[in-house]
Amino acid sequence: MAELHVEVVAPDRQVWSGEAAMVIARTEDGELGILPGHIPLLSMLTSGPVTIRTLDGQEIVTTVHGGFLSVSGDNVSILAEDIDQQALL
Repeated sequence: MAELHVEVVAPDRQVWSGEAAMVIARTEDGELGILPGHIPLLSMLTSGPVTIRTLDGQEIVTTVHGGFLSVSGDNVSILAEDIDQQALL
């Protein structure tokens, strides 16, 4: 099974890192679903939820407030300007 390596980073800390089957995020162009094999992408995030579906089917959800989403190969980086304090616990 193909997988994504996901990093979620806030200005002051790494919030979450791990393997996932899918990432869903809200960008200025609309909501995106990222699966393994996605084309390279760089997009600005808007305030809204980010959902990470792990390989075992769990959904990890947090809310970001601005930032960037980068996809390169099967690597997804979410660089949030601000993220909820209880994010991804």
